[in-house]
Amino acid sequence: MDAERLQVFRDLLNARLDALIKNAGTHTRNLVQARSSHADESDLASEESERDFSMRLADHERNTINQIRQALKRIDAGEYGYCVACGEDVSHRRLMARPMSNQCIDCKTEAEQRHDRRAW
Repeated sequence: MDAERLQVFRDLLNARLDALIKNAGTHTRNLVQARSSHADESDLASEESERDFSMRLADHERNTINQIRQALKRIDAGEYGYCVACGEDVSHRRLMARPMSNQCIDCKTEAEQRHDRRAW
């Protein structure tokens, strides 16, 4: 991949990373807020559901931040844009849609199918 394209992906990854880091505090604050003392059990259940959702969202964002940082390391190491499974190029379209991708679409599809089969 040429230097100009790498810079486009570096800028895209850094912009996403900055946005996620700025937003990360919001979900963390939601998790540590004190529980309100509702008399109604349905209110308590709703509050617990919201806290669970916030925890899952914060976990997802933490994983995405890690994936972005790994992609930036691959750019620095000259390994960005290559599939870690087969070594082939990851398509430009895939990288534009998900710039932290480290697998080509074929290898990712195969990995997801193996995962789905194990889940059953």
